[in-house]
Amino acid sequence: MSTRVRIGFIPLVDCAPLVALHELGFAREEGLEIVLSRETSWSNVRDKLAVRLYDASHLLAPMALATNLGLGGPRADIVAPYVLNLNGDVICASVQLLDRMAGDGLDAGLSGAEAMLEAIRRNALDRPAVIGVPFFFSTHHYLVRYWLASAGIDPDRQVRVEVIPPSLMAEAVRSGVIDGFCVGEPWGSVAVDAGLAAITLPGQAVWAAAPEKVLGLRRDWVEERRDDLHRLLRALYRASVWVADPGNRTILSELLAGERYVDAPAEVIERALSGSLTLTPRGAQARIDRFMVFHTASATFPWRSQALWFYEQMVRWGHLSATPEAAAIARETFAPGLYREALCAVATDLPGANSKLEGALDSPTPAASRRGKLFLGPDRFCDSAVFDPDKVA
Repeated sequence: MSTRVRIGFIPLVDCAPLVALHELGFAREEGLEIVLSRETSWSNVRDKLAVRLYDASHLLAPMALATNLGLGGPRADIVAPYVLNLNGDVICASVQLLDRMAGDGLDAGLSGAEAMLEAIRRNALDRPAVIGVPFFFSTHHYLVRYWLASAGIDPDRQVRVEVIPPSLMAEAVRSGVIDGFCVGEPWGSVAVDAGLAAITLPGQAVWAAAPEKVLGLRRDWVEERRDDLHRLLRALYRASVWVADPGNRTILSELLAGERYVDAPAEVIERALSGSLTLTPRGAQARIDRFMVFHTASATFPWRSQALWFYEQMVRWGHLSATPEAAAIARETFAPGLYREALCAVATDLPGANSKLEGALDSPTPAASRRGKLFLGPDRFCDSAVFDPDKVA
């Protein structure tokens, strides 16, 4: 008899490993029955996980920390033993915001980023620009803040942040609620194709290896059902390998396009999977390396240093007071030990450490590992800063 696991998700391209887990038999091979439930908002996913309607969920990486810290909603004890993907976000500006700037360098590639920054600096709309993010405690929000601050813009004074569900970003631009946004694909491309916005910057231009989504589980479920957890992570790992294979993109795009999952054109989804994006309504194109990473270079490993970077950003922007207790909660939210337990016999190689310097690598670099074959990176930040998890205040 199969063990049932209830998992909530949001319609985004990066739910792909969960869809493959369910649809392609990876879970069945481990004796698991996956029940996937689509949600519209991240608060729904969080709340249903907290009250035990779900056993696990597709979660924003900083959302797992925020939930454990009691920020923005009911407190729960969530553990994240697996990173579903790195990167996959886009920063977009409305065509109205960009049109207010003299000149148009947008079709020259990603130079729209500077046009967007200049529009914000010059207060081109005669008011602070409104930037949409899918959730307050999200990778998107902290990437936007980091990028703006690195350009000398105060994200608390010169912009206003508005929380908008991912699939509603384009409509929010159309109705004038927001002037730009950061969102996971395909919803940036949907806004571009509708002639409403331009992709000005991919998220990894801010942090080249940003953990975007994690698999979040209730800690009590993990403790009571350790064998089921191991089976789930083994199956999910194999699903991630399949999703990362370029030869599977067409099948995967068609699968995700269905209304049960992302409910968006397969062609748009395939753009995100390949990193070949249409940047502007006029058709400017860019091929973005490592746009969405599902498997290589230990992409699925939950580094504690990643969690601590988000903790530091929460403190930096006044969303949380720095205390030893809060730092300990952040450190224990990502669970590399559980990853090792489950995948020691499956993964091709495993890191030898649980934390690392974040932002130190310009190119793939060998790292200490169980088999000595692991390469990590690149993982640079846009300001070339290096985050040392041992020096978190």
